[in-house]
Amino acid sequence: MLQCVADMNLSETYGKVGVPRQLVIKRDSSSIPDAVTKAGLILPLVAKPLVADGSAKSHELSLAYDEYSLQKLEPPLVLQEFVNHGGVLFKVYIVGEAIKVVRRFSLPDVTKRELSKNAGVFRFPRVSCAAASADDADLDPSVAELPPRPLLERLAKELRRRLGLRLFNLDIIREHGRRDHFYVIDINYFPGYGKMPGYEHIFTDFLLSLAQSRYKKVNSWKP
Repeated sequence: MLQCVADMNLSETYGKVGVPRQLVIKRDSSSIPDAVTKAGLILPLVAKPLVADGSAKSHELSLAYDEYSLQKLEPPLVLQEFVNHGGVLFKVYIVGEAIKVVRRFSLPDVTKRELSKNAGVFRFPRVSCAAASADDADLDPSVAELPPRPLLERLAKELRRRLGLRLFNLDIIREHGRRDHFYVIDINYFPGYGKMPGYEHIFTDFLLSLAQSRYKKVNSWKP
């Protein structure tokens, strides 16, 4: 689904949207270092489980600092280049035409000094879950500022068209130090809307609009 974002040619009036380079590893952890080298991915790398089955492990992220540690990862997984983003991501919930954005704490930034001195795989369970809300935190304004609304509306509209989805959410980050440069790092279809503030009213309005649309179509065919 992230490829849809990479293939878009959105206007950069309100900011640039891309996806981090990534690689799917289905088996054989010993082959990961060579695969990463061939793909030209740059460390550190975020490792995400390929299958999201709702279990605690499926929500666990790992951050690999060096080439040797890549062999310690457990396929199947997705490797994604890590982008410093101030430790905050934006969860963008889309319900039909409605868009709701919340802030979540995310993986911390990695400095060049840390990258040169650290090695191994660091695991982060339940990153960006509802308990990690950053909406009321005292954040640097350059980190906390939400993505421009027109940008989110264009992105959501294009993804609805390309994916054929009306219920999904996006995880978006802003590259640290670049106010108008965003990355979509994950897309989930039919996410847990119970975590979205005000979901009862938004979801009810969505279902009502579907019913009204169906009613109008049925009546338009009547003589």
